Amino acid sequence: IALKNTEDLHIPWPPEYYSCLVRDLEILGWNKVAYVDTGLTTVTLKAEDSRGRQHLLTLKLNAKYPTEAPDCLVDFPVQFAISWMPQNSLIDIYKQFLAALESLQGFWDALDEIDGQTWVLEPENPRRSATARRIAVGTNVSVNVEVDPRHPNMLPECYFLGADHAVAPLRTKLNNNMHLWDPEISLLQNLKDVLEIDFPSRAVLEKSDFAQDCGICYAYRLDGSAPDRVCDEPRCGQPFHQACLYEWLQGLPTSRQSFNVIFGECPYCNKVRKSKEWG
Repeated sequence: IALKNTEDLHIPWPPEYYSCLVRDLEILGWNKVAYVDTGLTTVTLKAEDSRGRQHLLTLKLNAKYPTEAPDCLVDFPVQFAISWMPQNSLIDIYKQFLAALESLQGFWDALDEIDGQTWVLEPENPRRSATARRIAVGTNVSVNVEVDPRHPNMLPECYFLGADHAVAPLRTKLNNNMHLWDPEISLLQNLKDVLEIDFPSRAVLEKSDFAQDCGICYAYRLDGSAPDRVCDEPRCGQPFHQACLYEWLQGLPTSRQSFNVIFGECPYCNKVRKSKEWG
């Protein structure tokens, strides 16, 4: 019954589709093809940008190709919209793919420098489409930067994570030195100059020096996320996952909630600080 009600299973794709697709692939060059499925409906093309980075373009074709453009899947931080006419071919898509790659070189250069010279806490294995990096500044102190793919050397959105006594000076320096941001130098060097810091070096320190486990679940990763809340008491400074801390404080009879913020005692130093705000 299912087969009878599925018309697509009874309608073979026209022979012209296959001959046209194979011809386009031969003209493009098989050395640029990374994958073709057995039904010749999905094709993955590969390319190397001017910095030697490898990229993939996956095409989902339909029976009306080349009258209709294929769906294009890429690992880009911006939308990849192609210009297509019925007389176009895979070569035209590939050329647009290469042009888009070159337009994003500055963005990937900036993030590759951060990935190579600092300790990035999140994302653990960033994709080429990822625009944010959480960079370790010190023990239980980090800064999350959100980079604009179209303007990678401009001042990014910065969000500091850590105890108030540790991040307050960083916020002050950012506000006071914002005018010093120079789009002619790299994103990483600008961050160092504006925040007046040297990020911990990968060559000297290990990630374990900054990646402390959550004080409640005793794990570093929880559903892929690292601890992002820290006790404000300088003598404590224990990190927690937000989800763990929220669940812990909900179970305390002394906690109180105002909208989406819970006020309660730190699980480690409740005798020192009786009230804490966790967002």
